[in-house]
Amino acid sequence: MIAKVIVDVSAYPVDRPFDYGVPKQLVHLVEAGSRVKVPFGRRNVLGFIVGFSDTTDVPAGKLKDIAELLDLTPVLTAEMLEMAKWMTQKTLCYEIDALQVMLPNALRAKYEKKVVLNVAVTTLDESLQRVFGKRQISTYKLFEKEGLLAPLKRAIRDGQVEVITAVKQQGKAKTVRKIKVHDDKFFLQELAESMGARAKKQLHVVQWMSEHAGEEFVPAELAALLDVSDAVLKGVVERGAASFTDEETYRDPFSKEVQATNALTLTEEQQQALTSINAAYDAKRAETFLLQGVTGSGKTEVYLQAIQHVMNEGKQSIVLVPEISLTPQMTERFRARFGDKVAVMHSALSMGEKYDEWRKVQRGEVSVVVGARSAVFAPFTNIGLIILDEEHESTYKQEDTPRYHARDAAIWRSQFYNCPVILGSATPALESSARAQKGRYTLLKLTERAKQQALPSVEIVDMRNELHKGNRSMFSNALAQGIRERLERGEQMVLFLNRRGFSSFVLCRDCGTVVQCKNCDISLTYHKTSHSLRCHYCGYEEPMPTTCPSCQSEHIRFFGTGTQKIEEELHKVFPEARVLRMDVDTTRQKGAHERILDAFGRGEADILLGTQMIAKGLDFPNITLVGIMSADTSLNLPDFRAAEKTFQLLTQVSGRAGRHELPGQVVIQTYTPEHYAIELAQSQDYEPFYKREMKMRHRFSYPPYFFVVLIQISHENAMKASDYAHQAMRFIQANLSPQVGLIGPTPASISRIQNRYRYQCLIKYKVEPNLIEALKQLIRMYRTDWIKDGVQLFVDLDPSSI
Repeated sequence: MIAKVIVDVSAYPVDRPFDYGVPKQLVHLVEAGSRVKVPFGRRNVLGFIVGFSDTTDVPAGKLKDIAELLDLTPVLTAEMLEMAKWMTQKTLCYEIDALQVMLPNALRAKYEKKVVLNVAVTTLDESLQRVFGKRQISTYKLFEKEGLLAPLKRAIRDGQVEVITAVKQQGKAKTVRKIKVHDDKFFLQELAESMGARAKKQLHVVQWMSEHAGEEFVPAELAALLDVSDAVLKGVVERGAASFTDEETYRDPFSKEVQATNALTLTEEQQQALTSINAAYDAKRAETFLLQGVTGSGKTEVYLQAIQHVMNEGKQSIVLVPEISLTPQMTERFRARFGDKVAVMHSALSMGEKYDEWRKVQRGEVSVVVGARSAVFAPFTNIGLIILDEEHESTYKQEDTPRYHARDAAIWRSQFYNCPVILGSATPALESSARAQKGRYTLLKLTERAKQQALPSVEIVDMRNELHKGNRSMFSNALAQGIRERLERGEQMVLFLNRRGFSSFVLCRDCGTVVQCKNCDISLTYHKTSHSLRCHYCGYEEPMPTTCPSCQSEHIRFFGTGTQKIEEELHKVFPEARVLRMDVDTTRQKGAHERILDAFGRGEADILLGTQMIAKGLDFPNITLVGIMSADTSLNLPDFRAAEKTFQLLTQVSGRAGRHELPGQVVIQTYTPEHYAIELAQSQDYEPFYKREMKMRHRFSYPPYFFVVLIQISHENAMKASDYAHQAMRFIQANLSPQVGLIGPTPASISRIQNRYRYQCLIKYKVEPNLIEALKQLIRMYRTDWIKDGVQLFVDLDPSSI
């Protein structure tokens, strides 16, 4: 029997399955999807079994055997193995990278496997009883050493034992110490009779235990109940009346209780959307729905009721949200409806919590997963529905290898399980809208808010006019007046600025020097709390200089505005206002997102000030004013999607106001009020923006009319980066048809990051049959030759930004 194994080595020559012999003792134990240790070169490496064969091309005597089987129950399903092959083609990555991204970090780290008893040891096979002895937990290696993997696998299938992975230094299976009373009541009575009168407290405990034979208790609770010390309990255990055991338990990633909710009455539009989705599920049709609903139209309630329909049939659902900050609120709504059938997956969880949530999903103990991008790989095996909320968000695109898009992965899984996908948004990505127009997606519209409230009134303020009137404050007169009125009425506000820190750059007024990062071609941002300058790309930090590093002038000043500076200005102008700031700097600690939002929800602050993480998903009844401090921040980026991202962001932020009974107002401050993205965000009308932006995309040959591929090359030497970029472009030009548009190579918008100079090339095409093969050949050249010269190259077949 030959196992096909993908080894954990990211290198071009080994990006293929290798043949390994299966030792006799493992023949009936190995399965595709299990991890193994295999000899590779001079060491043993981790590998994944992806298939089996009866024949091999390896010469006789040269075939090596699998050294160790790590999983009796495979960690990857047959579906995931197939998905990894698709992802390898889709993103041009190594197959091992595609396999690894589907697992939690805990399963990629050092670990120790343990076997835990679920039943009385006497019910096990005798050979297994010997290994356990009086213990509840034993190491997997002991069973392997004794050659008992076959009876162990039978015991796992019968539910008598389970194998857990204790991860060293990272996530470990959490255990709770318990005290288990001896099973034999008569033994306990005899023990009590034989005890002397001097050990009164121990005697009292043993007599009590004789009435509770075989029961388990938490030691601290038992000590309190019987009014004895831990030392007394330990003495009782030493006499044999009881034993200490360690029971595995899950970590709880949820910090608070939620009140159960019932399904709400749907509007006519919501009901029509739900009926269409349920019909696709009932027909087992892999249909992709674009649910386009204005902010506050009740898209989440449609999700909840569609999931309930699927759960009633015993199926599972995956819900993706774009921001970690959305996960607490979103998870609460799902837990309130579905209770402990909900698991959560996102990067803010601890290593152990991620591991526990993944195991709950793998074991089928939950029916709904709510999480960020990577939750699309939740190891469900009976999926009935997949949902992407705020489907237009760029965070659904992975920026590192493998560069997958969660939307594509969700649609692939829906086709595998023949179930529907819902892409929900108030401002869908242009590509999604275009696919809906062509009939590739089914368009469902929610044009009114669920509670029939009016959309908030939106006022655009030209900050150039404010300057002409002598207002040099960062608050326009309209916004300042709106804040004062809300403070008087006890209502709440959201202020949005997509730039953290105190000032966006520090400049010398004498010589014009801007203090830059020593590793990147980007200005350093001033952070007032630490009185330091920080690079938001590589993390470099230095103290704030008192003189100009170039001319030694003392006229060095802060320019631009960040969230810290606005917070300070708010305290000066509105001293009575209670302000909460929510950005990367204030949410570094675990659970910080939830604490800030909970405090705001309890009314402990008047103003929530933040970056993009507050732009969407928030639903608080008392928010009546939204202020957008600078609508131009994302508009001036060198990116063909800049206008689309600006319109989406302004519409999403505006939608936080007036979602309940109180009417909402939005003030947008800008220096370019005439731009169509800002003008159309005022009416929050998507259709006119879609038509206008599609004309621009058509005119300049950008998606969705054309496909775009980004090739980026970096090197520590600027000349070498340029040289290799030109080589890459010449190769592409020679291997593709003349109809393909080529731009570059040009320096990236930030030409140096972490001391590496970056050049990029852009390929624009409609149909190009040779493209994938040409890119594979380019990557082959890079992996075999260029990489030796310190070059880094990546190819992104669907870049979220350029």
